[in-house]
Amino acid sequence: MISGSETNVVYFSDLFLKDCEFSIVFRRLVEILNKHKVEHLLLTGTKDIWCRDYMPVQKSHSEFIQFRYEPSYLKSNQEYQTLPNEVNKANGFSAKYSHINLDGGNVISSTDKVILTTRIFKENPEMQKSKLINELHDLFECDIHFVPNINTDFTGHVDGHMRFIDNHKILVNCLEGEYKYWRKGFEKMIYESGIEFIEMPWFETDCSYPKHSSVGVYVNYLEVGNLIIFPIFDVRGNKDDEALEIIRNALPDRKIEPIQVNELANAGGLLNCVSWTIKESSFRL
Repeated sequence: MISGSETNVVYFSDLFLKDCEFSIVFRRLVEILNKHKVEHLLLTGTKDIWCRDYMPVQKSHSEFIQFRYEPSYLKSNQEYQTLPNEVNKANGFSAKYSHINLDGGNVISSTDKVILTTRIFKENPEMQKSKLINELHDLFECDIHFVPNINTDFTGHVDGHMRFIDNHKILVNCLEGEYKYWRKGFEKMIYESGIEFIEMPWFETDCSYPKHSSVGVYVNYLEVGNLIIFPIFDVRGNKDDEALEIIRNALPDRKIEPIQVNELANAGGLLNCVSWTIKESSFRL
């Protein structure tokens, strides 16, 4: 698998630029990417800004896997369901198609490991669990591990809970505030995989914020090559300083750029969600 530190190009949906609600965050991101001379491009033909979910997953420098994108949370909002094949065609991309229904936000990887939540089993009810796992192994050709789906999380994605920082270690939301069933499943995954972890602070906002707000989640950052663009929130009760200290200590050789993203977080997503990072553009048609 291609790790985030190996990527060198960032794509965004062109809706991210066009939507006045998010244009301020987009300009902040572009300023940082230009500062570090990171190539950034726009995708046409999308129906929402969360391009991580419907774009292919990069397996190697020349191999991309396009999963079926039919998330259950969009069943009643079909107007927002992007058609990956149309986007790939419109932008000149080619990828190996898989019939497995899987959002890109539910995939985090190092070079030899992949972690997903158990939401994938609910999203593919027609497949036996063992067969689905075997097919994922065949596609990714690496170790695959699972953590529980949070019952109250409408997307069921893993990238709001943890991120790989190298092949053997992850950052994970502070366990103390998590549900007991989730901690139990996470501890089982850690025991079976041998992965080490560093806890990252997180916080919940008061009821004045939207129901599905992502304000308070720090692990959903944008990673491209040696650059980490890190979300901060600048709201009452934030843990911005503590989170920044942890990411800087965990990745001392990286360039860490904090960015205020409240506008984006209030829509339910963050920086990994809104970006698609790849190693070069070698899979264009």
